[in-house]
Amino acid sequence: MRARVCLKNAYQAENAYFVASFPIQSTMIPDWSIAICFAFIAFIYASVGFGGGSGYLSMLAVVGLPFQEIRLTALVCNIVVVTGGTILFFQNKQLRGRKILPLVAASIPAAFLGAKMRISEETFFTLLGISLVTAAVLLWFQPKPLVSEAVEAQKPVRDGLLGGSIGLLSGIVGIGGGIFLSPSLHLLRWDTARKIAATASVFILVNSLSGLAGQLTHLPADLKVPRILLLGASVLLGGQLGSRISMARFDLLTIRRLTALLVLVAGIEVLIRH
Repeated sequence: MRARVCLKNAYQAENAYFVASFPIQSTMIPDWSIAICFAFIAFIYASVGFGGGSGYLSMLAVVGLPFQEIRLTALVCNIVVVTGGTILFFQNKQLRGRKILPLVAASIPAAFLGAKMRISEETFFTLLGISLVTAAVLLWFQPKPLVSEAVEAQKPVRDGLLGGSIGLLSGIVGIGGGIFLSPSLHLLRWDTARKIAATASVFILVNSLSGLAGQLTHLPADLKVPRILLLGASVLLGGQLGSRISMARFDLLTIRRLTALLVLVAGIEVLIRH
């Protein structure tokens, strides 16, 4: 037993020395490299109707940025990507205001509250790891879209509870929540695939805006604004390309499952390291 304790103490001492010698892992990776990865993530996610929050979080968590900056950056990039998609859905009259209202009315204050909560770094990374693993599973087993005849009647109370719970988690972790909402709505036979994609886009946008507002109440003093602007510009480019270039030429199932594997690996990595 004593030998085991000694080994553990030796490992912790060695790890502390390593951290002291190399304090910030993210300095080993230039910002332009992260920006290129973000543009690719935005392209893939925008092509299937998401903002890319789980992808940005995966990348930033592995890189090793401060956890306050991770959440803020992911939300800003989410807003940049999904704004264009939401406008397109609105122009194409794919949004059903009355049906969406219970979801967003509950999620907006919940996301603000979640973002405003002061949580420890350990708690954040634990929730992040679990969220990424869950998101990977949902991406892999995305339910097949249903035809319009199979759509269920509106249930405002149920939708409000669903939107509020996803909104709270989204605010805490720093995502828009679409990657959780979309599969849930498909399973509930909530509406057609097109309407669900439009709803998820609006949901991501309002949650990200609400979460960002909550985080602005306690910004970190060492926030790297130029890096956030660079990453925002990169996802704007990638997101616009993803929204406009038809992905029919590619195997959507393969792309989605490859993305799920990357998110899963990142989630497991976060849980192991933290």
